[in-house]
Amino acid sequence: MNNERKPTERKPADHADRTDAPASNFIRNIIDEDNRSGKWGSRVETRFPPEPNGYLHIGHAKSICLNFGTARSYGGVCHLRFDDTNPEKESVEYVESIIDAVKWLGFDWKQDGKDHLYYASDYYDKLYAFAELLIERGKAYVDSQSAEEMRATRGSLTEPGKPSPYRDRTPEENLGLFRRMKAGEFAEGEHVLRAKIDMASPNINMRDPVIYRIRFAHHYRTGDTWCVYPMYDYTHCISDALENITHSLCTLEFEDHRPLYDWVLNELADAGVFTRPLPQQIEFSRLNLTYAITSKRKLLQLVTEGHVEGWDDPRMPTIVGLRRRGFTPEGIQLFCDRIGVTKVDSWIDMSVFEGALRDDLDDKAPRTVAVLDPVKLVIDNFPEGVTEECSAPVHPHHPERGLRTFPISRELWIEREDFTETPPKGYFRLFPGNKVRLRYGYVVECTGAEKDADGNVVAVHCTYFPDSRSGTEGANNYKVKGNIHWVSAAQACPAEVRLYDRLFKEPQPDAGGRDFLEALNPDSKRVVQAYLEPGARDAMPEDRYQFERHGYFVADRVDSKPGNPVFNRIVGLRDSWGKPA
Repeated sequence: MNNERKPTERKPADHADRTDAPASNFIRNIIDEDNRSGKWGSRVETRFPPEPNGYLHIGHAKSICLNFGTARSYGGVCHLRFDDTNPEKESVEYVESIIDAVKWLGFDWKQDGKDHLYYASDYYDKLYAFAELLIERGKAYVDSQSAEEMRATRGSLTEPGKPSPYRDRTPEENLGLFRRMKAGEFAEGEHVLRAKIDMASPNINMRDPVIYRIRFAHHYRTGDTWCVYPMYDYTHCISDALENITHSLCTLEFEDHRPLYDWVLNELADAGVFTRPLPQQIEFSRLNLTYAITSKRKLLQLVTEGHVEGWDDPRMPTIVGLRRRGFTPEGIQLFCDRIGVTKVDSWIDMSVFEGALRDDLDDKAPRTVAVLDPVKLVIDNFPEGVTEECSAPVHPHHPERGLRTFPISRELWIEREDFTETPPKGYFRLFPGNKVRLRYGYVVECTGAEKDADGNVVAVHCTYFPDSRSGTEGANNYKVKGNIHWVSAAQACPAEVRLYDRLFKEPQPDAGGRDFLEALNPDSKRVVQAYLEPGARDAMPEDRYQFERHGYFVADRVDSKPGNPVFNRIVGLRDSWGKPA
């Protein structure tokens, strides 16, 4: 992020294990009071204003849900605006990715046939004209100090700043210099335009902040038309006012910038540009999620240094990464609803996010069986060359969704951990002499196993009881404690399965300024060759399933093809990170 956009850093409160009930939404209380007072005539207009200099992440998702969701709740509209005032880092690629992300999350920016998609760059002419107006009114001046000199005279939290030697230039002189800046007569850094406020203000943001700088850079929309570009703090509030925004919602690190937001708009209102009431900036706590990084710089480092496989790597907290991982828009919205909106920064545990996703997927995801660590199970007394059809619910809580069918045969795949020669206490699966039920199939009794030269089990042997089939009267004659999953070896669907886990092994990877790369989880991705029910061959990209026993999985939206599926683990059936070691 460019320097002019960096807000004052705030240290979040240490609540890494926060999983409490959703906080009340104080923003709605403010809007309700505004509506009671008639301040905006019951109009609610918000905006989501990303800079198109990177891919959006889960923190942006909270802001999207808040801004668009708030407007929707009050019958208002939320604008999508690109704050594109930094030409060196912005691109059409990022614009398109942001548009796709907002749409995928379930929101749009149209109301009554009007498309509320905006770009700050569309306001460049007006922004420049307003800057000239501030100069003419003695509220802005051209400063010719170097960046180092300006930093040296800015002061500190305990010492006031020192006025620039150029602060008392006449409006005429400032106007002439500013126009020459626009004409390209000066080099970058030779001059800047500063608001003339108060160098002794206790709020450093009010000490004559820079509102325009020279940049000879090609802009992805305006080309080379401009060589002076407005700063974020100057642009943002004016864009809000031009678009008639009522409630400008932003994160807490911009709280110290609110006086500047209000100063710019009040000065322009006094000059007759805007009418009151003016947009109101309201700050809320940003999302601090454990086991994740949301710094754009650090996310870029993960990509460029090859620690992940791109912006859409399913381990990334980017929206494109979450989508490829298999997270659902509804699950993300549910998470944002649960964590609430507060004025206090805190840490939200990743388990809360994953829990919301499980709650959303549990009702939606059809069930299927997958064997992720396969070993052969041979039913020695099952007729060779014969298959029978077994059936199971598509979803156990929705009988209306019907049944799925799959074959059973003499040779099956089972999970390797479902057999042992020397069972520990409480082990109810396959071991010599023990009986288990093949889920949805027959009861079998283990008779032994084959091993290779290294002593590894390559096949387990058993016999089955023909009168024990699930769903028949005979099934009740067999009381077994073990119930294992399986798929027919001959008809199973082979598939690559990517077992994704949290990218970091520490809850706060960059706590205390340490190198966050040291907290990378070496087991965050594991690829296995699995076998699934035959019906999995028909999986379309982004189809989601619950693999019984293993968790929720999605057909990869990039690499999966019908007939040749590739699955990503979205999340397990329960939180394994919360268990004590």
